[in-house]
Amino acid sequence: MTTPFGPEEAQAYLHKLLKVMHHMGASDLFIAADFPPSVKAQGAMKPLSQQKLTGHVTRALALSIMNEKQQREFETELECNFAISLPEVCRFRVNVFVQQQSVGMVIRTIASEIPNFDKLALPEVLKDVIMSKRGLVLVVGGTGSGKSTTLAAMIDYRNAHSAGHIITVEDPVEYVHKNKGCLITHREVGVDTLSWHNALKNTLRQAPDVILIGEIRDTETMEHAIAFAETGHLCLGTLHANNANQTMDRIINFFPEERRNQLLMDLSSNLRAIVSQRLIRTEDGTGRKAAIEILLNTPTIAEMIFKGNFHGIKEIMHKSRELGMCTFDQALYELYNNGYIAYEEALRNADSVNGLRLQIKLHGGRKEPAEGAATPADTLSMQLDDEAAEGDQQADSK
Repeated sequence: MTTPFGPEEAQAYLHKLLKVMHHMGASDLFIAADFPPSVKAQGAMKPLSQQKLTGHVTRALALSIMNEKQQREFETELECNFAISLPEVCRFRVNVFVQQQSVGMVIRTIASEIPNFDKLALPEVLKDVIMSKRGLVLVVGGTGSGKSTTLAAMIDYRNAHSAGHIITVEDPVEYVHKNKGCLITHREVGVDTLSWHNALKNTLRQAPDVILIGEIRDTETMEHAIAFAETGHLCLGTLHANNANQTMDRIINFFPEERRNQLLMDLSSNLRAIVSQRLIRTEDGTGRKAAIEILLNTPTIAEMIFKGNFHGIKEIMHKSRELGMCTFDQALYELYNNGYIAYEEALRNADSVNGLRLQIKLHGGRKEPAEGAATPADTLSMQLDDEAAEGDQQADSK
């Protein structure tokens, strides 16, 4: 890979890497200069080759999957986001960037099959949330926490169980839904619309029932989201936040102090739910399970939001399981108690380690393991090695 090669060779090599990545069930492919092409599978990084890529190669690989418009954008902005499809494999979300004057790229798998509630084992209360007539629903979590997957399952449920118009505004479009009971309009920023501003400004003129905003990144987008909910629509969006409390703080920080009181009033009236999630490695090392925190805007929660009393929200969530609410630690407790995740993994992801440890000790069907008990980490590492080797062999045979 150290000698120059043309666009066709670059594209063929990248497609080979993507096929291996897909075969392994990996989530991300990393392309960077002075580093071998690598994937992340079950949260662990795995090189696909012993050979490091050169800056020339990484640039050629990136340009090989861009159209002319994307190439111009990249040359101007030094950043570019888009999606690609590999026939008979799946769709991928691509982020191209520059680091240390070399081109880098991260490509994320987008499952071709729309996930459903049963497959993801999502809480039943989210079916009620997605069928709401109006309100603001935020799905939050870190990068790679499965926010888009959860939203896709929720949209699919609404699509199958109602009639109406669902508009998604994304950059790029990830899951492509087929029309069932609903007409679904997918709009990709930079492809179907020039900007987030243009798309969101014109959305209400398209008679939507549900509006999905791929990511709420700034004050203007947050204003649109609240306005959509206020005018009688169901608005879904994602944010980068760790839990419900942090989400409220992030929303508040989008706006100047003088708008705080009006904002709290708007949120208390229009928020429907905050769904926070993290992906936790399973005990057998074969996958990950979502730990999901759910905040529902009950009259009590609405009053607390109106008063800006965010710190008291978690206690109300903890006491409101019968309404469908759930804290992260309660979700982790259920995953551990049902045998999905290991004890140490549960504690590692807990908001309150001591609180979760005590809950498991007093109420859990499974007790904490004896000190020094074996973990599946070594098995996982070996399994990934086997999968990568098998993937390389299959790719080489194509």
